[in-house]
Amino acid sequence: MATGHALAELEKRIEYTFQNNALLKQALTHSSYANEQKIRKNGDYERLEFLGDAVLEMISSEFLFKENPEMPEGKLTKLRSSLVCEPALAQCAKEIDLGSYMLLGKGEEATGGRYRESITSDVMEALIGALYLDGGYEIARDFIYKYILSDIENRILFYDSKTVLQEIIQTKPNQKLVYELVDEIGPDHNKEFVVEALLNGVKIGFGQGKTKKAAEQQAAYEAILAIRKTDDSI
Repeated sequence: MATGHALAELEKRIEYTFQNNALLKQALTHSSYANEQKIRKNGDYERLEFLGDAVLEMISSEFLFKENPEMPEGKLTKLRSSLVCEPALAQCAKEIDLGSYMLLGKGEEATGGRYRESITSDVMEALIGALYLDGGYEIARDFIYKYILSDIENRILFYDSKTVLQEIIQTKPNQKLVYELVDEIGPDHNKEFVVEALLNGVKIGFGQGKTKKAAEQQAAYEAILAIRKTDDSI
């Protein structure tokens, strides 16, 4: 919950103190909570998400343009997409435990919305929008550099995780990799899929997403990290 103490805790996590706490609270407010609490129109995060999306695209484009002077436009576009796609942003949100601070309505809370990728990625963008309005371009840029554009190798690995995992498995004889759908969470119009990556019947990765593909990608990424811990050659 986004109480005063929780907001201060999140500010400490992201190493920025808001001048206008209302912006931070709005960035964390889902429409379901705003409706339940009869908060003023446009009091949820959606407008901030709109702004944050544009700021993120601008800053990530600038970063990649400067860091890759020889890379053609097509590859720059693909690389940017891999860094700011919904699963990647949701992973970044997870790293700062953003879901714990969101304000959700009772129904959304009950159906697992606090950790739903489609929501946490949106809130990540809303937070960027709030940072931009409160502190300006440089504050937003510093946040994006630290929490989204850092560790790019692993970010790209996450985006291509299913392909990378398949390539790893193919180097090992008699290995069978399958993705198994183990659960479906939420109503039909806003469903989350839960998938396990199984190697010879043993779970090596777990993933959740609003599509089976996104869940499989998350499971593959976790599987790669687990394999790397036990095999230095990967």
